[in-house]
Amino acid sequence: MTDDKSDTSKSLTQRELDARKAMADYQAEQAAVLAKSERLRALRLEREAAMGPKVTAAKRPAAGKKAQPKKQTETAKPLSEWLKSQRDDGWRS
Repeated sequence: MTDDKSDTSKSLTQRELDARKAMADYQAEQAAVLAKSERLRALRLEREAAMGPKVTAAKRPAAGKKAQPKKQTETAKPLSEWLKSQRDDGWRS
């Protein structure tokens, strides 16, 4: 019986050590990713500051003017006429 308990305690101890090592590896990887992200962010902000403000043209109508609605080139037919044309053309048989 003592052999079973000692084997169990050894395996638990080994699992605990493995878990601690895995957690340390994970935390080290996360710290590396965070450091890399901060470095890249600083480089991007520095580059954007050197380029100056970005100028974009606004594509909005002037204040006080309303946008003109698009003109329809063809007036819409009533549904009954459209169905009749479909039937006459052989689409609905």
